[in-house]
Amino acid sequence: MSVAFTKEESFETASETLIPDRPISPHPNLVTQAGFAALEADLEAARTDYAAANLIEDVNEKRRQAAAPLRDLRYLSARIRSAQIMPEPASADIVAFGSTVTFVRDDGRVQTYRIVGEDEADPKAGTISHVSPVAVALMGKPLGDVVSVAGQELEIVGLG
Repeated sequence: MSVAFTKEESFETASETLIPDRPISPHPNLVTQAGFAALEADLEAARTDYAAANLIEDVNEKRRQAAAPLRDLRYLSARIRSAQIMPEPASADIVAFGSTVTFVRDDGRVQTYRIVGEDEADPKAGTISHVSPVAVALMGKPLGDVVSVAGQELEIVGLG
């Protein structure tokens, strides 16, 4: 095997370990207390995964295994540094960050979501980001108000 082939092979292996950074939102990093705790838990898990990857003896395998945890460490550290923990909503009369809102769509579907930070949003689990179009339209509105989102009207029928 020639030296040139070895260098080329190493270069290819190194390039395989390059993982693009997770994009960081330009919006304020508002989080609930639970969302902040989840970020901290995810950071600790990434630290554990990174430490485990660094125990691998094979240099190329170590790079591959460490790439994702290292990327997550950078992302999660930045998100924790910029986090603004928001208090629970002061009133159940107006939609605010942290509110659980129930609304009825034009087609009769009833949906309930809690408005949370971007990193903790999971629509399938009943949470949406405070910067989502639905949350933006609902924020500051009282029970019974109707808002328009993407050509549909949503009537707020419950707040909690």
